[in-house]
Amino acid sequence: MIETGKDIREKIEITLQTIRPYLNADGGDVEFVDVTPEMTVKLRLLGACSTCDISRFTMKAGIEESLKKAIPSIKSVVAV
Repeated sequence: MIETGKDIREKIEITLQTIRPYLNADGGDVEFVDVTPEMTVKLRLLGACSTCDISRFTMKAGIEESLKKAIPSIKSVVAV
């Protein structure tokens, strides 16, 4: 079965819901912006996460890893 853009977007949102409590605990949050045809997920870090010194680490080691595990077709995750 081929996943549609809608299916992938729903899986991204569901996965972000599992990550969100950890970000919220430190005063941050994440917003799903878009997913490109090349399977790059665009996210916006919010609150404390938007100015945090370790936001790159959070994005790569936490968020990107979780999204790729849940949706193997994702190639990369970037902050916008």
